[in-house]
Amino acid sequence: MSKRIKVDGYAGVYFRMADRIGGKGQEKVYYVVYKKDGKVVEAKAGRQYSDNMTPAKAARFRSNLIEQRELTPQEKRIVEQEAKDAEAVRWTLDRIWEEYKTQRPDLKGIVTDQNRYESYLQPAFGDKTPSEIQQLEVDRLRINMLTKPRKPPRFRNGKRMAKPKDGKLPPLTPQTVKNTLEILRRIINFGERKGLCEGLAFKITFPKVDNTKTEDLTPDQLRDLLDAIDKATNTEVAAIMKMALYSGMRRGELLKLQWDHIDFERGFINIVDPKGGASQKVPLNDASRTLLENRPRADSPYVFPGRGGKQRVCIRHEANKIKENAGLPKDFRALHGLRHVYASMLASSGKVDMYTLQKLLTHKSPQMTQRYAHLRDDALKQASNLAGNLIDEVVKAKEKEPEKKVEDLPKRK
Repeated sequence: MSKRIKVDGYAGVYFRMADRIGGKGQEKVYYVVYKKDGKVVEAKAGRQYSDNMTPAKAARFRSNLIEQRELTPQEKRIVEQEAKDAEAVRWTLDRIWEEYKTQRPDLKGIVTDQNRYESYLQPAFGDKTPSEIQQLEVDRLRINMLTKPRKPPRFRNGKRMAKPKDGKLPPLTPQTVKNTLEILRRIINFGERKGLCEGLAFKITFPKVDNTKTEDLTPDQLRDLLDAIDKATNTEVAAIMKMALYSGMRRGELLKLQWDHIDFERGFINIVDPKGGASQKVPLNDASRTLLENRPRADSPYVFPGRGGKQRVCIRHEANKIKENAGLPKDFRALHGLRHVYASMLASSGKVDMYTLQKLLTHKSPQMTQRYAHLRDDALKQASNLAGNLIDEVVKAKEKEPEKKVEDLPKRK
């Protein structure tokens, strides 16, 4: 590059001749010189052709540098590098979530959590650190999830989802919103424990959830459902629904059930890696045993295998079709509702105490089983009333007996 040449009429503006970029010949490369903190500074303003730089533009650039309205290329590189360095140690919610999953490879329900994170939390907070999240933002997210219709996902578990008629899905249920916000709290608590970030400066407000709802069927509804199950063309889903009704097992437990988990000799089903945490076992009753013994064993470890013998992941569409054919209420959950029916039948029989029911349902705490307590109370009341009725019948029968006269009494010998 040639020596520096001063541009006449423009203070502190110079140029050097250099080979042209992207063309033949040479072009002027403009520089500006000024003082900063008592030191002479030279900064490149730009090239004649590739940057469309002129002496006038270079002079304005020099003025901006002097008045600190602009940075030199070197200063810009320093600022950009500092920003990159800061970003490298900036723990956003996205980075904390990825680290959380790395340290929790055994996390249960990760597919559902990931879907909720990507659908609701990531768009709102993914590029923010927890300290940058404001309470108003979380409140707005909660309200929107509870009140606004949703765009349906195009795919779920690798399958294309059917579009609803109006193109929208209803707002999320309070329980789903609570679970989604619980993921947010869990991520931030993890980051704070690991020293990656500061915690929230406020407490997350969760929607109120009524967990006392129990789904039950009348005898007529149960007969209609069993009839629809027997007539179902999808015999695999029909078998799963029957097994849910016979055993009270959860959807995930049924879909993960393997033949090795069933102890036919001792009469138990081992529930491996269940929702509650530690593996548990439930009795293999006669109805479940008959169903399982009559099932053909395919070349798969799973009792109810999916495509290619792999674990089945979703039966919602097929189960809902059976539910609709049975004429059951729309709000009855086709699979989980059968678990409630199983529990309700046992509780209302009056023959099963709450502790036994808790063990059969593999509930972690007795509080979870208390939703069925009123059914057992009703059975106890009926039993108590039955005792009273029996006593009343004895009294009435005695009143009907004729009074014995003296001459009717047996004489002493």
